Amino acid sequence: MLLATGCVAPVKQIDLTAFKQSRPKTILVLPPLNDSPDVKATYSMLSQLTYPLSEAGYYVLPVALVDETLKQNGLTSARDMHDIAPAKLQKIFGADAALYVNVKKYGAIYTVLNSAVVVTAEARLVDLRTGDVLWNGSATASSNEEGNNASGGLIGMLVTAAITQIANNITDKGFSVAGVTSQRLLSTNKPNGLLYGPHSPKYGTD
Repeated sequence: MLLATGCVAPVKQIDLTAFKQSRPKTILVLPPLNDSPDVKATYSMLSQLTYPLSEAGYYVLPVALVDETLKQNGLTSARDMHDIAPAKLQKIFGADAALYVNVKKYGAIYTVLNSAVVVTAEARLVDLRTGDVLWNGSATASSNEEGNNASGGLIGMLVTAAITQIANNITDKGFSVAGVTSQRLLSTNKPNGLLYGPHSPKYGTD
């Protein structure tokens, strides 16, 4: 027990000084970059990001409107959108800050005895008025977190893993797992989490 306790590393605190000084009210969410092989990752993740930000107390510009506005102006990829200068985004949309997200993993991972859908993402919040990074974080979620209760020995586990893999590919379970990832990524009630926004009753207490 003593050895196990000694292996627990302390959580490294990130510097939130710029975040506390900026105190953004309005956030622009750009379509996430996608480092996974699944083409659905960008917009599955994008559709999940507004809710946790709103719950944290921020006004979020409608993500579909932002995406379409940029596409109508010739920016057809998430990479192109991320390359826009912060000051330019502020001038176009009038937001205080922008959320840049990168989906690192999205989709089913199959091993011999297991199959799970995993979504991992990284994010940073940037002040559009100054270009300063206010906050950054990462999170991951898996469809298999509740455990695998397969019975029937080795054969049963192999069959269950194969069936789960087929179901994951057909139903795009990544969408719901992305929702869990976004909640963890943009949570306010964790170490190094987002600060509460101006529409939260806890604003200014963090």
